[in-house]
Amino acid sequence: MPTLLWFRRDLRCHDHPALLEAAQHDGEVMACYVLDPRLEASSGSRRLQYLYRALRDLSERLGGNLLVTRGRPEQRIPALARAISATSVHISQDYSPFGRRRDDTVQAALGEIALCATGSGYLVSPGRITKSDGAPYQVFTPFFRAWRHHGWRPPADSGPDSARWIDPANIPGDFAERVGIPSATEELMVNAGEHAAISQWRDFVAQGLADYPTQRDRPDLDTTSRMAAHLKFGTIHPRSMVADLGSGDEAYLRELAFRDFYAAVLHHWPDSAWRNWNRHFDAIEVDDDAAARRAYEAWKDGRTGFPIVDAGMRQLAETGFMHNRVRMIVASFLVKDLHLPWQWGARWFLDQLIDGDLANNQHGWQWAAGCGTDAAPYFRVFNPGLQGAKFDPDGAYIRRWIPELADVVNVHKLGTDRPGSYPEPIADHAEERLEALRRYRRLG
Repeated sequence: MPTLLWFRRDLRCHDHPALLEAAQHDGEVMACYVLDPRLEASSGSRRLQYLYRALRDLSERLGGNLLVTRGRPEQRIPALARAISATSVHISQDYSPFGRRRDDTVQAALGEIALCATGSGYLVSPGRITKSDGAPYQVFTPFFRAWRHHGWRPPADSGPDSARWIDPANIPGDFAERVGIPSATEELMVNAGEHAAISQWRDFVAQGLADYPTQRDRPDLDTTSRMAAHLKFGTIHPRSMVADLGSGDEAYLRELAFRDFYAAVLHHWPDSAWRNWNRHFDAIEVDDDAAARRAYEAWKDGRTGFPIVDAGMRQLAETGFMHNRVRMIVASFLVKDLHLPWQWGARWFLDQLIDGDLANNQHGWQWAAGCGTDAAPYFRVFNPGLQGAKFDPDGAYIRRWIPELADVVNVHKLGTDRPGSYPEPIADHAEERLEALRRYRRLG
């Protein structure tokens, strides 16, 4: 009774409920991954590099028994299932709008072969935490309380030896589109795959977790876990991480809860991927002329003349990563100093970030723009100078990413010592703050 295990955003062997489900009847299991051209086209180059490396790591863990094919899943999965006479196809549940549409299409194409979803990439799957009347939560704090009360299962006891894997070489020769794993040629700032994820997490628990609550907002210090990319691709499950958290690690637990919360928001309001969650904000005035486009390009290039903003944007462009505090600062600057649509910034982040996740990214941007759940009050406009001085007090982060300012004494208050190689500010923060407030108040 062979079964097919279709890997997606769960590129690991440990704590993998769908793997156990596929292998439960002691039959052979065919492991596969489908390179969907639609996702390849919409993924930034760095995420693809991580994906290819993670696939190679997964294949090695499975003893080479991972078949990688390219094409539309509704064509490739049924063809492979029938080639091995699979009794069922097993997956981890995908709650994204695209994933739900894709899986419905695949199930229809499979006919009588069942598409069995077991588990998800979240501590608590979207849709399970609701109010007493069944309505979804719109505010994080009550969601967090209900989420903690609900709890989650312990890690699943799975591994590479949990199944008898079918050798892809034994698949009938008429099965086409067998492409193998593409080469990963670009350098990444993070190692990819399950082994790297486990190693990174263990290092953080041993060396960084204790200081996380007090130092998490400091971009000049290497104090964050850098686990976002691993969670994005499912090379580690958050249950495996939570098992190492204690009663004093509430700050980190909240970050994992936010990940579940934003996934639930996208699940209940799929249009919020690119439209304002609070549709009242559809009427806000944004700039979209030639000057706005020039400002947007300066923002992307890290040439705004605001050091903390430029440092963050240059870090993003060079590494595919940006510290979370700085993400909030550059987002506030784009939507409230430059008056540009949050979707412009969200799209650039998804193009550049290794950890680009639709739910987290889009709703984080809407928080900054004031149009999402738990949105920052419209009158809260981050002052780039004050934010830089508070969270990068010695200017080490700014000097690292803006070498033009290496010899400036106070990078947070540039005056006559502003180097000629570094641009003048493209906006007057005080004036644009007032303009932003005027636009928000016009919403009524």
